[in-house]
Amino acid sequence: MEIVRASHGSPPPPPASGLSVGVGNFDGVHRGHQAVLGAARAQAEASGLTFGALTFEPHPRAMFRPHDPPFRLSLEPLKLRRLEAFGVRRTIIAGFDTAFSQLTPEAFCRFIGEDLGVRRAVVGEDFCFGAGRAGDAATLAALGPRYGFEATALAPVGGEVAFSSSRARAALREGRPADAAFVLGEWHRIDGVVERGDQRGRELGFPTANQSLDGVLHPLFGVYATRAEVLDGPHRGVYDAVSSLGLRPTFHKTIPNFE
Repeated sequence: MEIVRASHGSPPPPPASGLSVGVGNFDGVHRGHQAVLGAARAQAEASGLTFGALTFEPHPRAMFRPHDPPFRLSLEPLKLRRLEAFGVRRTIIAGFDTAFSQLTPEAFCRFIGEDLGVRRAVVGEDFCFGAGRAGDAATLAALGPRYGFEATALAPVGGEVAFSSSRARAALREGRPADAAFVLGEWHRIDGVVERGDQRGRELGFPTANQSLDGVLHPLFGVYATRAEVLDGPHRGVYDAVSSLGLRPTFHKTIPNFE
């Protein structure tokens, strides 16, 4: 998968064939997101376009509500791996900063149509964009032809309670990982680099791997049956594991830890 970074002032070169993209934050790349992406892929195949995704980093909520507790289901590396696994060929990461947040709906449409080479855009019907969330799916469809693209809005999927990132977050915070997996389409993952701990487990003959929870949602603290996936190195593979998620008051540790 090709990964390109874009800003309103310095967009990447558009692909020669044009893009059919799913547009969204894609936090968790859950089954609702997958429906959007699936529609974009179908339009790409029907029109001879490149199948892509347009997403935003950092997550807009992090800028508008910086004092919220960590909420991300997937930081950028995990989100990109999930997009690639879904078959996305080009992911455009638009830098979400103050200037980008102040784009008018028309400027946003010009950016994706003229600068990014989007020819088909698929969004959820609750998609909003532009300064003050002034644009919606209907605005995108109305303005798109002016800038060379057509927009499609999908109704929510998932039944009476639609698949959503907030639904997955609530399930994890309440200790319902199976319900979160139903929304996500797979078990929730906590992704990151293993950090050096105090090595008490090693001294007891049971070495453990410690992982930071910086920037990601904290599921309900407890002990979980898990699968540990090592992505590279000599121990690459998937292992059955038991994981502790929480604080360590016995050792005067007050920062949440995943071990």
